[in-house]
Amino acid sequence: MERILVTPRSLTAAPHPAVERLRAERFDVVYCTPNALPDEAELRRLLPGTVGWLAGVEPVSAAAIEAADALRVVSRNGSGVDNLPMPLLAARGVAVCRADGGNAAGVAELAIALALSALRQIPFADHGLKGGEWRRRRGREIRGRTVGVVGCGAIGGEVARLFAALGASILGHDPARPALAISGDRLRWTDLPTLFRESDLVTFHCPSMPDNRPLLDRAAMAALRDEAIVVNTARASLVDEDAMIEALDCGRVFAYATDVFPEEPPRSHRLPGHSRVIATSHIGGFTQESVDRVTELAVENLLRTLRP
Repeated sequence: MERILVTPRSLTAAPHPAVERLRAERFDVVYCTPNALPDEAELRRLLPGTVGWLAGVEPVSAAAIEAADALRVVSRNGSGVDNLPMPLLAARGVAVCRADGGNAAGVAELAIALALSALRQIPFADHGLKGGEWRRRRGREIRGRTVGVVGCGAIGGEVARLFAALGASILGHDPARPALAISGDRLRWTDLPTLFRESDLVTFHCPSMPDNRPLLDRAAMAALRDEAIVVNTARASLVDEDAMIEALDCGRVFAYATDVFPEEPPRSHRLPGHSRVIATSHIGGFTQESVDRVTELAVENLLRTLRP
């Protein structure tokens, strides 16, 4: 039987019906260690002889791909592929498929939830009450605020629409400038420096830069409005972590809400432990609905490639 490897954390704890369909198609389904990102050693052990790979967000090295001697397709249970060595996969003739848009609603809703939590400082008040303290920070309302959305694809576009529906004005940055069904008085396209300078809240929904350089570095951080809020449910590399801590410490940034980290789980708690940081454990697409959608799409992409 031909073998398919399954590595997303959302699928390794318990079998998903869509993945189990692969057994009916006479594939041998192999899982990595449950609830953990596989490291290079585990991938090099599991990939030899594997023809299909239902992959998550785990970093994939060239050495891991070199060990995949029979691999024909990598099917992501999401849209991002910056964790994959794309030139090497192309050179080896390995197809790469994406579950585009499958988790857009889940990630967009988390971005909104993080933004509202930051605006109203909900975790700060909650943590205080749990510790027996009556703590309050004066919050802000979203209505009438300017929200800068960096990347307006399936996720960012939905975030922009939701914020506009809540009464915010949108500054969008996206080379494609897709149609977002937002009225002209609510949406303005602009460049990144203008977006950083004029936004009360900045939210990221774009891939990493090719060299992993941060879009929000020290210089960009200095251009932010005083006490701006930053939300990142996209890629940790988009925000300079050291510069962010400095900006939080001096009050330049009111709050940073993030779902992504350079290392997951993070070994350092300098950032997630900061009192003005709201941190979640990469749960953007971790809803029942999103997991179902992206898994079904990823399995269909595998079968379309392996059983044409």
